[in-house]
Amino acid sequence: MKDADCTAVCIFVCAREGAERDSAKNQVTAFIFMPNVKEDGISEKKSKKTRKAEVGKVVRRTSIGGQAVLEGVMMKSATSVATAVRTETGEITVESKRLKDPKKKSVFFRLPFVRGVVNLCSQLYMGIGILMRSAEVYGDFAEPTKFDKWVAEKFKVNPMHILTVFSLVLGLLLAVGLFVFLPNFLTGLIFEIPGVVQHPAYYSLCEAAIMLAIFVGYILSITLMKDIRRVFMYHGAEHKVISCYEHGLDLTVENARKMRTEHSRCGTTFMFFVVAVSIIVFALVNWMLDEIGWTSDSSVVNAFIKLGVKLLFLPVVAGISYELLKLLAKSDNIIFRILRAPGMLLQKLTTRQPTDDMLEVSLTAFKTVLAMDENPDLPESKFDVKVPMKFVRTKIAEIAKGADESDIDWIIVEVTGKKRSELALAGALTKEQFEAAKSVAQKLADGKPLQYALGTTEFYGIKLSVNPSVLIPRPETEELAEKVVNFVKSKGDAANVRVLDLCTGSGAIAIAVARNTGCKVVATDISAAAAEVAKANALSAGVSVDVRTGDLFDAVKGEKFDIIVTNPPYIPSADIATLDGKVKDFEPISALDGGADGLDFYRRIAKDAADYLAEGGELWCEFGMGQANDVAALFDGFDTEIFKDMEGADRMLHAAKRKDI
Repeated sequence: MKDADCTAVCIFVCAREGAERDSAKNQVTAFIFMPNVKEDGISEKKSKKTRKAEVGKVVRRTSIGGQAVLEGVMMKSATSVATAVRTETGEITVESKRLKDPKKKSVFFRLPFVRGVVNLCSQLYMGIGILMRSAEVYGDFAEPTKFDKWVAEKFKVNPMHILTVFSLVLGLLLAVGLFVFLPNFLTGLIFEIPGVVQHPAYYSLCEAAIMLAIFVGYILSITLMKDIRRVFMYHGAEHKVISCYEHGLDLTVENARKMRTEHSRCGTTFMFFVVAVSIIVFALVNWMLDEIGWTSDSSVVNAFIKLGVKLLFLPVVAGISYELLKLLAKSDNIIFRILRAPGMLLQKLTTRQPTDDMLEVSLTAFKTVLAMDENPDLPESKFDVKVPMKFVRTKIAEIAKGADESDIDWIIVEVTGKKRSELALAGALTKEQFEAAKSVAQKLADGKPLQYALGTTEFYGIKLSVNPSVLIPRPETEELAEKVVNFVKSKGDAANVRVLDLCTGSGAIAIAVARNTGCKVVATDISAAAAEVAKANALSAGVSVDVRTGDLFDAVKGEKFDIIVTNPPYIPSADIATLDGKVKDFEPISALDGGADGLDFYRRIAKDAADYLAEGGELWCEFGMGQANDVAALFDGFDTEIFKDMEGADRMLHAAKRKDI
């Protein structure tokens, strides 16, 4: 339901709450018995005596009133307010806050008649705001526009407050237009017809008839809207829960279900009083203007003159209606019941039998207000606003143009902590998760690789942090790590095996080996920034890796290792410019550039490796496409073997140190 729909509903559901709350202070009894109603399609055919025994009289009074919102209910006492909404995922989320003590309000605003106008305006403002919030919570999510952000930044004002004020003005204009201007205008046209008796009494009767017809017709017309019908069902749930409490019953779905959907303090009754009082007041205005002589020869002109004066009397109408509702709530005698009867009858249109799920929502809101009133230290709460998954995916794709479904999946996985297999069941994200997803998408839009945008990647079942100071680990490197893991395990006493990882970067190989074998691992890198990333990853993975900063073997001089593993830079310098933009523009060139032929690091490693390998030690390394023979030839004095990757390409070298070197 959009804002325009909210405005329409507010005419009936927002205005009542203040009057409901105050009138409850003087309420002694409400309905004595529950009439025949249908619950879930089953007619309860019980005797009046039986129903009276079951429901009974009101045993406790409450200052709590309510309002139906989109897929939820707002409950409000004198000191607190709580709104419960059921989200698209089926969960109930609650927002609560404390209100200013009414006793601290200005004496002027508490004067009879004045308080009615003040309450009407304040409740309309609050009601519209809550309706909009409930729409956002339920799933009618809309991001702040650039204009919203500009307003918030420029004027330090929440754009939602501005929208609420705008909707309030729109709602009031709609109400005035429908129930004041239109009856007045149509009556003026009728009295332009030749032969119509020009008498003030006839004018007032005609205007009253048109106003009543528009009022009832409006209610009937909005009931045709699906969203409004559900709001009316929540309206019924609100009444049932309040009645359940007033009758001293436990606040359960079963007990609330027994109550009537109508309630003596309903805002529909208040709105009927507004219409009825308007008819009387406007009739007096018509008579007064005719007596004074503020009229012209044109009936249409007269209509506009009368309209202007009537607008000035609207606060009077609101004030009288408010005081009338308070008065009628003081007693349940036959006269007062007759006066309330038309409003109670209209509730047949503005309420519907709710489902048990709706009653559960209403009960949640009511219980929250009770808890807030009973415990002044209970903290306020905010809605857990959900952003629908469909909207999330559309927005990510819009921001990160070119992002495929897999990229979007990984973004959602990262911000939610869920597995990819669980995404099909994920109906929505929190606002915080959504903002995080947009931030990642923007990085993708700037050209960053997905891993850098996420800040993480997965390697050998381990989540690693990555940034532009380290190379993004590749799948083929996982195969190298697996070779080393299996070799260490074959040694038998893995705890005493020492492994050296040269050019460690993010620490991927070192951490994978340490985590899966428990051996002692030393990792080195010439980049201090890369070494810090490796240290952080080892700590996060819960493994012990001795990370050092140094150029190849410089950081481990004089030490011996059972295994040396390395994935050094191996791309020829001339080929760097031909690499994909996400590689050459973001990944560290120092981790890619292997010199003129791509073998500079292999020459240096081959030259010194024997000095750092223990007796029977072995070396494992990764190399680039087409480099197998050249790399193997560098390890003179080693028994070498070439291994293929999963794609069938030569990518790994195993070099075993001979005993004679």
